[in-house]
Amino acid sequence: MDIREIIRRVRAGQSNTAIHRDLGIHRRTVARYRDWAKEQGLLEGELPALGELHQLLDKTLEQEPPPQNVSTVEPYREMVEELRRRKVEIAAVHQRLQEHGYEGSYMAVWRFVKKLEPQTPEATVRVEVDPGEEAQVDFGSAGKMLDEKGELRQAWVFVMTLSHSRHQFVHFVPDQTVRTWLDCHRRAFEFFGGIPKKVVIDNLKAGITKACIDDPQVQQSYRECAEHYGFLVSPNRPGTPRHKGKVEKGGVHYVKRNFLAGREGMSFREANRAGREWCKTTAGQRLHGTTKKQPLTVFEEMEKATLQPLPATPFDPGTWKLLKLHRDCHLRFEGSYYSAPFEYIGQSLRVRGGSRHIQVFTQDFECIATHDRSREPGTFCTHDDHLPPYLVRGLRLNHDGCRTQAGNIGPATQEIVATLLDDPVVDRLYTAGRLLHLREEYGDERLEAACQRALAFGDPAYMTVKRILKTGRDREEAPPAHLPAPPAKTFVRNVIDIVGNLGGISWS
Repeated sequence: MDIREIIRRVRAGQSNTAIHRDLGIHRRTVARYRDWAKEQGLLEGELPALGELHQLLDKTLEQEPPPQNVSTVEPYREMVEELRRRKVEIAAVHQRLQEHGYEGSYMAVWRFVKKLEPQTPEATVRVEVDPGEEAQVDFGSAGKMLDEKGELRQAWVFVMTLSHSRHQFVHFVPDQTVRTWLDCHRRAFEFFGGIPKKVVIDNLKAGITKACIDDPQVQQSYRECAEHYGFLVSPNRPGTPRHKGKVEKGGVHYVKRNFLAGREGMSFREANRAGREWCKTTAGQRLHGTTKKQPLTVFEEMEKATLQPLPATPFDPGTWKLLKLHRDCHLRFEGSYYSAPFEYIGQSLRVRGGSRHIQVFTQDFECIATHDRSREPGTFCTHDDHLPPYLVRGLRLNHDGCRTQAGNIGPATQEIVATLLDDPVVDRLYTAGRLLHLREEYGDERLEAACQRALAFGDPAYMTVKRILKTGRDREEAPPAHLPAPPAKTFVRNVIDIVGNLGGISWS
């Protein structure tokens, strides 16, 4: 029992009940010590050392010792010890005692267990790092702020603190999405004018998809960001915020109780503008409680020069999704449709959406398609080589295209295609397309020769041209174009010789 602490609290004006609640000492015991301290004149002036107080206590109270504070749970000690050995929680212990006639409070049981199982304080080691080695980042709630429409929204503050100098960057945002997370990193690095070698983060989903000590799965977009800027991602062990205490206590908490204290109704734009200035003045020029130096001074004189240089171009943050390629050879990403090779129909593909481009990857991160990002929802972005060849022909077929192709092959082909397309009753576009497709199997020269032969015989039809090519007749010498019709045949014998024997028929 610390008699000095009891007297200190009495001198501070605490009541017997308050001291009983804080120290777990019976109120009658507190009252006895209060009276004793008053008699000995210990409520004013400088207190004697602890050893002297105990000597005085032994001399003046040896005939009348203060009453001992015996817990009401003491009669149930063995039961409590057994229950705690079985890992029963204190609330359940209290219930079990009540079932055996105990009438005391839960707090009495709690105090008894705490005395029964004294906790050994866990030792910690303060870690300081070299200039430019490390930064710590965190998100924290920042109340509500006005967005661009003048509406109040939940606000979050992103804080990056350089571990050596304690110089920091703050940025207020309306969400904690991956894109926002990456954008905050870019802004922080540009604010510092360089990049630390390592960034210590919490296990939040924007950065780490699975919290694990040995193998943290870094969110793909964050991995790209780290590779672009050249820093290592160092995820905190789950449940150990003390491992990044420089930003937990000196960052988010400090921003809340200093910059945000008393500021209400700010917009995000106003808060970020004022926050930059606050980092350089109030936060940057304060005397830091641990280092006893000004963070901005240490940064300018020692740390800034050790940061890695910024890359030539800022990081283009991308959003990754796992999407299925549908039967139409397109997948849907943020409202628009993008094609991928038809060989991957039915498979789940990795899609990265940047600010300017959409990239499609296999599960092994092999890039198989790249598109300019569509700005209008519902737009189809298609590469013809992603579609089956037999479908592309029909998809891109039109009258003008057919006439142009036919003219490139030759005049005979052009004439037959024109005949087909000029049919006033039946649409023969696809027939003309099939005829032109024969060039892929037989070549332009043979197709033109077959069309010449078909025209020579007055039969400009697709099936005629195809039959000529299939039988090889196009290789024979072509007859004159548009041969005259053969003369009418005459009978060698006269009519009487032919029909004279029919009987009963007269001819005039």
